[in-house]
Amino acid sequence: MPEPGLDPVIHAAPRLKAMAMLAAVDVVEFARIRDALEVSDSVLSKHLAALNEAGYVENRKLLSAGRRTTWLALTPAGRRAWRSHVAALRALIEPDDE
Repeated sequence: MPEPGLDPVIHAAPRLKAMAMLAAVDVVEFARIRDALEVSDSVLSKHLAALNEAGYVENRKLLSAGRRTTWLALTPAGRRAWRSHVAALRALIEPDDE
């Protein structure tokens, strides 16, 4: 297992923001993240694909009232990676006073 530190998969700004939103909830709709990040569907899809490939995010497509909706959630590995990344960021901005 790699040493804790900044995760290059998470570190890109749109991925960092998406992970922050996902870490705060159990599941969230694709459109809510897209709107909050102010990006297009294709841009968000590209970033989510990278997070999915790393095993950090899972998506579920559901059909409700004739409308297909994509719901996103962090995987357990994604939650661990998020906590590690946040800890690394904190270590950069709040170094130990030794």
